[in-house]
Amino acid sequence: MILILKENPKLADIQNYVRQMEKERGFNSSSNMQTCFQLGEEIGELFKAVRKAEKMRIDSNSDVTSIEEELADILIYISALANRYHIDLEKALREKEEINKKRVWQ
Repeated sequence: MILILKENPKLADIQNYVRQMEKERGFNSSSNMQTCFQLGEEIGELFKAVRKAEKMRIDSNSDVTSIEEELADILIYISALANRYHIDLEKALREKEEINKKRVWQ
């Protein structure tokens, strides 16, 4: 089966794509905790990519990819975790924003 993410996907489309991708690649057998740890690792890789982009010092032996790739990896892991916990990310975002709109920001 060839996975195709449709043009201009909604969050639900991304979540569905990740669900299918995990199943096809055998990632759906990873524990939720393992997936969470992998998300944390990807966030660390994003920090390193940002440091590189900002011309901050990094280990010359370090393998650094692009900010775009790391953000994509993070979106994949967030979608995977949302799927595993039966969370609709768009709905969660909208509900959280309603709470945030009532907060006083300083």
